[in-house]
This record gives sequence, C-alpha cells and structure tokens, in this order.
Amino acid sequence: MSKSPRHTPVTAPATTDAILESISDGVFTVDPEWRITSFNRAAEEITGISRRDAIGRLCSEVFRSNMCETDCALRKTLKSGKPVIGRSGYIIDEEGNRIPISLSTAVLKDNSGKVVGGAETFRDLSEVETLRHELEGRFHMGDIVSRSPLMQRLFEVIPTIAVSPSTVLLNGETGTGKELMARTIHSLSKQSKGPFIALNCGALPDTLLESELFGYKVGAFTGATKDKPGRFALAKGGTLFLDEIGEISPALQVRLLRVLQEHCFEPLGGTHSVTTDARIIVATNRDLAELTRNGTFREDLYYRVNVVRIELPPLRRRKEDIPLLVEQFIIKFNHLHHATVRCMAPEALSLLMAHDWPGNVRELENVIERAFVLCPDGTIEIPHLPDELTLHGSRSAGPVSLQDARSQMEAQAIQTSLEQNGFNRLATAKALGMHKTTLFRKIRQLGIVLPGQDGRSRR
Repeated sequence: MSKSPRHTPVTAPATTDAILESISDGVFTVDPEWRITSFNRAAEEITGISRRDAIGRLCSEVFRSNMCETDCALRKTLKSGKPVIGRSGYIIDEEGNRIPISLSTAVLKDNSGKVVGGAETFRDLSEVETLRHELEGRFHMGDIVSRSPLMQRLFEVIPTIAVSPSTVLLNGETGTGKELMARTIHSLSKQSKGPFIALNCGALPDTLLESELFGYKVGAFTGATKDKPGRFALAKGGTLFLDEIGEISPALQVRLLRVLQEHCFEPLGGTHSVTTDARIIVATNRDLAELTRNGTFREDLYYRVNVVRIELPPLRRRKEDIPLLVEQFIIKFNHLHHATVRCMAPEALSLLMAHDWPGNVRELENVIERAFVLCPDGTIEIPHLPDELTLHGSRSAGPVSLQDARSQMEAQAIQTSLEQNGFNRLATAKALGMHKTTLFRKIRQLGIVLPGQDGRSRR
C-alpha cells in the first residue's frame, strides 16, 4: 500500500533505544495521525510484522485489534491525557492468528512538553491463556465446575462410568446438581448423539406419570384421540433421566422394574411390547436403602437402579468451589441479562463462604441472579445480597473477613482430603499438591483435629 509522508519521529537517547530493544514487551509509538513512528524488536516478534513494514502505517492496519474501532485505549489516553494500565484484548498477527494481550498506554511528549503522539506497550499472554485453559480443564467437566477434592475424585471416574451402559444412581441433596451431572454423563457416553430426556417423577400424579413414561395409544382412555410416545420412546438411542425416583408408587415401580430388566414396555392401550435402548440414569435426594427397609421402595428395583452409585456432596462440604461458581454464574447472567457485572466484592464473597447453603448450588445461583437485578453492572456488594446472608451471625461481630473465609475454605479442603485418604498425611499432602511440612503447619494453624492413628499404614 502507498504510504503518506511520515512525521519525524521523536528522537530518543541511545540508552532508551537499547532498553526498548531488550525488553520482552512490545512497544510502539504513533504520531497524531495514528501512523506508527517506532516499533521495537519484541513488537516484531509478537506480531510477526517487521519494523520496516510497520513504520509509517496506521496502527489499526498493523494490529487489527478488537479495540481499534470502538474502544481504542490509546485514543482515550490522547483524549484524556490519562494512561491506561493493563487492559486486556487481542491482536491479529501476520498469519491471522488471534493473540491475547495486555496493554498499557501513555501520552508521548517532546522535550518542550508538547504532545506529539502516543506510546503503547503490549504483552503476549498466549502462554498465560494456555495455562489458564489447562487449569480450567482440571476444574471443569462438561458444565460442572469444581476444584474440591470431593468433586475432583468424581471427575476421575465419570468418564469410565459414562462409557458403561449400566444404570446410574445419583444421590444428593436438593440443588446439588444431579441433572447437570446426568447431562455430563450423557455428553461423555456413547449415546451422546442421541437425545437427553429428563422427567421429574415427583412432580406428576401416578396416572399422568405412567402415560408420560410409557406413552399411550389412541383410544386408551377418554380424550386419547391420537398416539402419544412416552419418554422411554423419545429417549431411543440416548439417555433417560428420572429425577426423584424415590417418589414413585409401588405399582409403578413394578412396571419400571420390567423395563430395566427386559428393556421393553407396553404403551397404555397397546397390545405389543416396544423395545428401548435408552441409557437410564436415576436420581433422588432420599435414602433409597432406608425406603427399601421400610417397604416403600421395592428391593429388587433398588438393586436394579443401584448398579453404579454417585454421591454428590452438598455445597457446605465443597465451599472452596464458591468463588469458581460465582464467577461462572456472573458470566452466565451477564449473557442472559445483557449486564456488565465484573466481579463480587471480597467482603460479599466472605459472606457467601460463611453461609451453610441448605439449598446448595441452586440457592447460590438464585443469590447471584438476585444480585444482578439490584446490580446490573459494576461490582456485587453486600447490599445486593439477601437478608439471610447479610444478617448471618451477630451484628456486633461484624462481617466475616476475607482471611477468615479463606481459612474456612482451606480447613474444609484439608479435612475432606484427610478423610478421603484415611488420614494418611503424606497421601493427603500429595493429593492437595503441597509439601508435607506445609500440610502439618496448616493442620496446626487451622486447629484441625486428627484421630489417634495417623493413617500412615493405610493405603
């Protein structure tokens, strides 16, 4: 492309040039017409564009950043006279690759103090982004996010469970994410290309639940003017998730047992059996073993659904996940509500860490959604939280400090890992990724009570 006459670049001392050439951050300057007047070695390496090709061109042509058109940091700096520090964005290099960067800007003046352009430094965050995604991969499985040792243990076995055709029983309190876990298992299974069909068995009366499960034929009852497929038929080639399985009646338990044993069923009013290949996942917040002993849940059905059992821990046992979950919900509700909430204030987060969460993850999600109604942009503060959180504990004691919340989180994680490893301290230190002396010190500092036997002989 043709280049317009260049403005004379501001001359910098030789020592300054040497410094700019030696640093790993890209540095460039522009004149008042936004044409590049200097371009250091690191800028060449990050962008893949040589200094000779960059100088004299518009900076927007060289960088092709997501901020060039509407949110140019350098333009704001030249307009306000104030620097921008550490803004995130990306540029497009010579080969068309998107490179994440962190940038800072400043006004460029000559020796007399006259503004002659602007200067920008930018840092390549590609390695940081790669590491962040690797860490996210460790803390994510499907749509489930967790750094809790309890959940990490589940993350290790879920892929193996998913590829098995066996029936899975998900047990956990209300709001622990049983349906989310079922969807994750489905997404990792051989049935992932098939449908995922969910039904809450506790939300329907017995007669309606039967027709929902098995469907019906025309004329099966008054008002049945056409055939209707049931959930077993709709889940063909996929997964059928039956929530609150402990709520179904004994009569319906018999029909469900036959489907699980023989993989076939008869629609209401039908005369022929229909086969099903749907993977079955059931869930309950009740103790099915206790219901079986009481005679309210069939023993043979219990053993049929309890092939692979997964216990989902309540949120009060995985409080170290609260910051991750808050961040995930902020991203979700920013998208749903077209909001611009950035984060939660540390003081507000400390209150979340101190709460017992009887409603578990669902309760936490509702708290964040409520905060979005009161705070559609900026930072979620204590006044945006519900009274049951802000009035927690005595008023004289004041809010829980961030340090106390962090200590509670550490104590919970260490206690859980100790239990999982039979109180073997060396195994626990390895599982937590810390040195054994660090673990011993934290156990003393946090006041964690250990049994008389330290578990060294256990494996």
